[in-house]
Amino acid sequence: MSLRRSDRFLAALGVAAALGAAALADARARRAADRPAAEERARLVARLGLTDPCLFNDARYTRHLSQADRFAPFQDHPRALEHFPSGSLTAGAR
Repeated sequence: MSLRRSDRFLAALGVAAALGAAALADARARRAADRPAAEERARLVARLGLTDPCLFNDARYTRHLSQADRFAPFQDHPRALEHFPSGSLTAGAR
């Protein structure tokens, strides 16, 4: 006896739902396990007075995104090409 296509679809949907539920349960367990380390990092950041992370090392406007001005990527004129490859990976200042 072969399964109908709709039965196969429902079986695949059930497997996908079970895998999704397992992924959510694993994420919740990992978050609970990592909470003490995250709190320790937050205390360290507060104690050292750190600001934004340095994401890239090539241009000042990609190092600290909250400190960049809007026109920094366009150093010569508004239609200038991007000089640094990391500028295409960030959204820039807002």
